[in-house]
Amino acid sequence: MSALVPRIEVASPSSGRRTGLRRRRRLEVTLRLKAALAMLLAVCAAHGQESSPRVLALKAGEYLWMPELAPKGPVAIVISLPEQLAYVYRNGVRIGVSTISSGKPGYETPTGVFTILQKHREHYSNLYDNAPMPYMQRLTWDGVALHAGRVPGYPASHGCVRLPYAFSEKLFGITAQGMTVVIADTDAQAPQVASPGLFVPVDPATGTPRPASAVPPESDYVWAPERSPSGPLTIVLSTHDGEAVVLRDAIEIGRARLTLAGASVQGTHAYVLLEGTGSGVSTVLPERPALRWLALAAPNPGKSRGPSLQQAFAEGLIKVPPDFAGRVYDQLVPGTTVVVTDEPMHGRETPPGMTVLRADESTSTED
Repeated sequence: MSALVPRIEVASPSSGRRTGLRRRRRLEVTLRLKAALAMLLAVCAAHGQESSPRVLALKAGEYLWMPELAPKGPVAIVISLPEQLAYVYRNGVRIGVSTISSGKPGYETPTGVFTILQKHREHYSNLYDNAPMPYMQRLTWDGVALHAGRVPGYPASHGCVRLPYAFSEKLFGITAQGMTVVIADTDAQAPQVASPGLFVPVDPATGTPRPASAVPPESDYVWAPERSPSGPLTIVLSTHDGEAVVLRDAIEIGRARLTLAGASVQGTHAYVLLEGTGSGVSTVLPERPALRWLALAAPNPGKSRGPSLQQAFAEGLIKVPPDFAGRVYDQLVPGTTVVVTDEPMHGRETPPGMTVLRADESTSTED
């Protein structure tokens, strides 16, 4: 399985004439696998350790962006006012996190479920001195929107949700008019919505909180592909939770218990299914041919103490119910992504020293 090192954009400030948007310099660098792994959003302590969720350790203006985890599927955004963070989900899996700046006292950002009403790459406020609002995505007709702006690390806007410039540009590129945005506060929303984790906590179509899902005690798995007959497929294996979940078009169609023995995979790893079959047989289903997977990220060899995913399956360190594995195998198509993580599916932990992206600061705006 070959590894693909993602190219990650690191933006830096630059000066220039005022045209509503500050001209920016971009430095494109190819990061080593260490940085690529660190960019895989939030990872937690090794399996077996007791964990407690904590807010992602991002400084003002920083963000995480890993769209390869789910290249296709419905997109939903959850804005956490208590955390001052924006969470972006695609096909039910988190692909981005960013610091934000919401409404300051007296101009509080409203909470609730919104849809994107308008999108303008270049927009100017008709309320606050024609202030520039790049990559504006309108949520209400009375002026609340997502847009690029100054993110000082605390609520400072006139009600809008400001995002780092580079993150706002990336987000603008994957959203669509009519898409769901949930703005949550712990006083008004369920805790799992105001403090979301790896899985999208709301229905991308309606914004309503998703009910908790679990495998019944009398069974090893749940399989209901009729819930979503078509769409992009994403499979997540959490060694922390000891579960595998299958999502299609952001809807859960399957869940199974994992059997873990000995040292398990550490960190977060992502793979995408290629065309054709490989040599030999599958390490999960020996009666089926091996498939060709491209590794989007790999563990840091200096810090990863666990076996590779292939070794874990081959040596029986991770086992999936065979019947469940066979049903999933039959649904696999090129482009399917698999995410293997030691992060809990419904909580967040961030190890010290996680590398993040520092966004450039655009022209200061008042909204």
